Amino acid sequence: MGKSRGKSPQPPRAAEKPAAPPANTSNAPKNKKAVKGSYKSDGVDDNDVFCLPWSDYYLTFAVTLLATAVRLFRIYLPTSVVFDEVHFGGFASKYIKGRFFMDVHPPLAKMLIALAGWLAGFDGNFDFKDIGKDYLEPGVPYVAMRLYPAVCGILLAPSIFLTLKAAGCRTMTATLGAGLVIFENGLLTQARLILLDSPLVGATAFTAMAFTCFTNQHELGPEKAFRFSWWFWLVMSGLGLGITASIKWVGLFTIAWVGSLTVLQLWVLLGDAKNVSLRLWTKHLMARAFCLIIIPVTFYMAMFAIHFLCLVNPGEGDGFMSSEFQATLNSKGMRDVPADVIFGSRVSIRHVNTQGGYLHSHPLMYPTGSKQQQITLYPHKDENNVWILENQTQPLGIDGQPINGTFAWDRLPEPHYIANGAIVRLYHAQTFRRLHSHDVRAPVTEADWQNEVSAYGYEGFEGDANDFFRIEIVGKQSKGPAGKERLRTIETKFRLVHTMTGCALFSHKVKLPDWASEQQEVTCARGGSLPNSLWYIEHNEHPLLGDDVEKVNYPNPGFLGKFWELHKVMWRTNAGLTDSHAWDSRPESWPILRRGINFWGKHHMQVYLIGNPIIWWSVTATVALWVLFKGVAIIRWQRSCNDYAIDTFKRFDYEIGTSVLGWALHYFPFYLMKRQLFLHHYFPALYFGIIALCQMFDFVTARIPIALGSRSLVFNRVAGIAFLALSAAVFALFSPLAYGNPWTKAECNRVKLLRSWDFDCNTFLNDYEGYSSLTLTEAPIPTTPAPVIAENVQEQKPLAPVEKESNAGISQAPPVPAAPIVHAQEQKILSMEHLVEYRDQDGNLLNAEQVKALEGKVEFKTKYETKTRVVDENGRELLVDGAADSLASVEPNVPVHADVPEVEKETVQADDAAVPQEDVPSNEMENETAPSEAQPKAEAEGQPSSEAEPESAAQPEGEAQVVSETQAESESESESELKQETEARSESEAKHDTEAKHDTEARPESEAKHDTEAKHDTEAKHETEAQPESEAKPESEEQDESPKEEL
Repeated sequence: MGKSRGKSPQPPRAAEKPAAPPANTSNAPKNKKAVKGSYKSDGVDDNDVFCLPWSDYYLTFAVTLLATAVRLFRIYLPTSVVFDEVHFGGFASKYIKGRFFMDVHPPLAKMLIALAGWLAGFDGNFDFKDIGKDYLEPGVPYVAMRLYPAVCGILLAPSIFLTLKAAGCRTMTATLGAGLVIFENGLLTQARLILLDSPLVGATAFTAMAFTCFTNQHELGPEKAFRFSWWFWLVMSGLGLGITASIKWVGLFTIAWVGSLTVLQLWVLLGDAKNVSLRLWTKHLMARAFCLIIIPVTFYMAMFAIHFLCLVNPGEGDGFMSSEFQATLNSKGMRDVPADVIFGSRVSIRHVNTQGGYLHSHPLMYPTGSKQQQITLYPHKDENNVWILENQTQPLGIDGQPINGTFAWDRLPEPHYIANGAIVRLYHAQTFRRLHSHDVRAPVTEADWQNEVSAYGYEGFEGDANDFFRIEIVGKQSKGPAGKERLRTIETKFRLVHTMTGCALFSHKVKLPDWASEQQEVTCARGGSLPNSLWYIEHNEHPLLGDDVEKVNYPNPGFLGKFWELHKVMWRTNAGLTDSHAWDSRPESWPILRRGINFWGKHHMQVYLIGNPIIWWSVTATVALWVLFKGVAIIRWQRSCNDYAIDTFKRFDYEIGTSVLGWALHYFPFYLMKRQLFLHHYFPALYFGIIALCQMFDFVTARIPIALGSRSLVFNRVAGIAFLALSAAVFALFSPLAYGNPWTKAECNRVKLLRSWDFDCNTFLNDYEGYSSLTLTEAPIPTTPAPVIAENVQEQKPLAPVEKESNAGISQAPPVPAAPIVHAQEQKILSMEHLVEYRDQDGNLLNAEQVKALEGKVEFKTKYETKTRVVDENGRELLVDGAADSLASVEPNVPVHADVPEVEKETVQADDAAVPQEDVPSNEMENETAPSEAQPKAEAEGQPSSEAEPESAAQPEGEAQVVSETQAESESESESELKQETEARSESEAKHDTEAKHDTEARPESEAKHDTEAKHDTEAKHETEAQPESEAKPESEEQDESPKEEL
């Protein structure tokens, strides 16, 4: 097995104590004693991984091959989008298209995923937007994109093997460590998908290996300092830190681990006055500072520089950034505008604090309160953002007479600047109403200190006293001496204080309901926070401000400005991800593997993230044992016991202690986070725990003197093989959940050791023979073999007529030839069935017992969709009115993962139009008054792919059977209430909303409307989602989950 390795570092001052001779065993390594007073550690050999026996390299290659086979086995499955591939695959599309997006993670791994896809021919046109969306039909090179995480997972095996060898462990122990990471189900699941955690753990493993090798060279004393291997592993450690931090900010915990051990090394060096002069100590300090600080920071910033070079076009994420940042994107730049603002200027006013939305109004009224015209914050440039700054009175001409008319302020004889404290009125140029406030509560925020803000008046109306606002310039926020004295474009930050009530114009991150297209609420607040009350002018024009006046524009922030701003937004967004998630978990549940994460379910198969319980629980036990050992060791040290004079005792304490420290620094910080957390956040800590487990195994079976004597090495091998075999066996038991393989209910229930493991065994079939005859379709199938049969119910009518969706302009796959459909001619109806299905919030089908247990504890949100087809006695389809409508598949409602933030609901629009066209404001009014043209196309684009029509042949004479399914979206607490509401509504009441609304989950009821007038009996299939009351949301909040855009 090659020569056995020695031990590694010691605590400070250990060399000053007399060391007891090591036990006399035939297999004990013969270590050199440290020179007294030297920082060389006792019991340490040169474990340079470049000088291992050839047998170790053969084993390294063997475990790499095994890892390759395990990681790449059927990596092409599933053939559809899985869990967070929605986000990270979508980011790859944006990189290829060059569209800016905002994510809470650094860019390195995402860019490498995009690079893999681009090299494989991916053009970025696939959007990855829905879990379960098919990869095969559009030809997405998803296997190539999954290969990058898979390679990172493969490299874990040789990395941990070499790390353990560098730490002085036996070859069998190093092989055991490689086997444990290969047969860890959770690491396998993450490594087979387009996710970031496998690259993160891979980078962490590389950093741990490099720093362990450097530590070994450092502990060999002054003769190894500043040699090639010493420098090489120190530089690799710094590079590893840069790579890890550039994938996820969890890499900061790895930096903390390396930093802690580096401080300890420098402290020990400082105490070696005989061998280390102050000048030499400074050299050690500077070498570590350069390699462990300068190199990682430079690499990290370089990744963001490449990130900015790739994303040069506007995209969904630019709404998170400041105007200065957005101006650096193609077609987002602004022309130079006059600096001074005068009475009569046509201006656009932006909010400072909430991603800079524009003060906005449109010809829609509040449904409550004063029912006057709405005032909102809107993130896009639009004609409805234009306001005219008026004085308190009408302007006077050269003759001193008032100038009247709509364009009176354009005919001023000379410009009049707007100074600090001036009283102004804001006239909305498109709707001829003025900004107005009064003692009426805000439309959404129910607080006494916030009043409604509206637009009030009509063309020619002189206004009233509630239209007056006072300009209050905030000098500390404004730029330049002139910008602090009078109103200037971009430079001046000011408040608009209502003179009658004393409140200030205010906005915050509160969305208005659907009747305002979910735009941001604007109120008038008394005592509101200053940042939310600050505004500035972006656009400014007036006939008196010609080309010769002073012009201003946004300053170019440069790389450092963009880098700093993006990090502030990333930090703020990451901290704001506090909503609950169906599959989130807290840190205290991770070491005991209380629950996993449901990634994907389709075709009676499932991908569920769960670890290998043998490995996880052994890691937890190892950490607990070391903590217990450390507690006893401290007590014995305080009692003057001479334990630390024993080399093995010192090495056990230090070597395992460094790994447990890595586990702790990658685990305990999550307790401080209030954001959503998931099981995969534990993986870096788990990796350090596996290292600690193997080190403790090595000490117990080979390095601590025991009665076996010369047979200790045999015991090490036998115990290692036994534990590895046990781990592999457990891995095999749970592997169908990692690979998404066929499984049976009985086998699934047999391995479900904890009730909290919430993978659904009812998803699987009773035997494997059923999978061979299963016809795979693109739509998700029920997660149990058969639906629950309930009482008959009447067919539901559509809530309101909705225009037929138009497929114009939508790219479609070539049509699949369908079998001929013939007309039904007086066929007799054989049967009619009514089915009711109950599903939970994640789309999982509930059986009768589960439904009964939930009664009275949850609210049921009911959805209906009606589809009709007529089939004859031989199952052949007959054509009747409405029966040939395509059957659209509905993907399960899987919650969005937290690590990636939701896009601003209003900022989804016009990315294509913005590249690289002229910056022309959109005419919102036309779309507000005629949304029906935009709505069908938007909804059609949001539909999941439909199932193909069933095959049919020419109809023979005989009887026919009508089969129909009903599913049209509505919201009610019971079926009886929904029926009453449906019958009460007439078609004339079901008008389109006045602004375009996208809801990818709601389909036009015109698809669901079919010929019940043909007097065919129908089968009503009611799909009812069971949702806990604590998670139930009002209709306006549920609609907030779908992206909205104002066209």
